[in-house]
Amino acid sequence: MHSDAKAAVMAAASHNPVRSAGQPPPPATAEEIVHSFEEADHHEVSLAGYQPEDWICLAVFWTMALLVFLQFFSRYVLNDSYAWTEELAVYCLIGVVFLGSAMCVRACRHIQVDFLYRYLPRPVGRVLATAIDLLRTAFFGYAVWLTYRYIALVGDEPMTTLFWNKAYVYWVALAGFALMFLRSVQVSMCNWRQGYSILENPAAYDAQD
Repeated sequence: MHSDAKAAVMAAASHNPVRSAGQPPPPATAEEIVHSFEEADHHEVSLAGYQPEDWICLAVFWTMALLVFLQFFSRYVLNDSYAWTEELAVYCLIGVVFLGSAMCVRACRHIQVDFLYRYLPRPVGRVLATAIDLLRTAFFGYAVWLTYRYIALVGDEPMTTLFWNKAYVYWVALAGFALMFLRSVQVSMCNWRQGYSILENPAAYDAQD
């Protein structure tokens, strides 16, 4: 009986050899690859985390991509470049930048330095993070007012290649700053309720990635 058990252990070891520390893993079998694709197919996709500015920014981005393609096609295929495509593509890029900035404010993904917070006492870090929230929100509110003043001064300026009013572009920038302001207020209130921000506890936001 003892010999039978020993034989069973030896047989199992022959089918599942133990790898050494430096030995690379064995290549995946065809069944394992197929199973991994099946698991990916059953993964649920949720769009609940996206907000209106995300979809608007996506639409503006693809409009810009189509304009750039049309410019390339007209220049190198038709040998008759459409000058207005370049100008409109630049304006679409402006929209992507400002709307995308509002997305980054909502997701707390703008450039920020949290090195100092690792060495500050928690009450001091909380006060400093709250001050930064207030300053950020005040800056976006001031930017909304400045952009509105700018539109009032030069809003009648025409575009270069089209007989359209350039104020449309400025209003997109104003909408972007307004969204940044509203999202900053949201983030500040959320930070106040939960008792920390991404500066104080970056690990808590890693799951959003």
